[in-house]
Amino acid sequence: MMTLLAARIRMRLGWHDSETGQALVEYSLILCLVVVVVIVALILLGNSVKNTYCNVTGAVGA
Repeated sequence: MMTLLAARIRMRLGWHDSETGQALVEYSLILCLVVVVVIVALILLGNSVKNTYCNVTGAVGA
């Protein structure tokens, strides 16, 4: 009951929670980090994966 009253008072006075968009920003930063790691991994391992695939297709005879 008191928290509801405090929330209504804050709304009337124009005070807003300063952490409303914090979770969205954190998830965006984590997503950007994952994308960067995937891109770096593809750049570093791209030729190795390509060579392995070519070796396998050559051995199979396709």
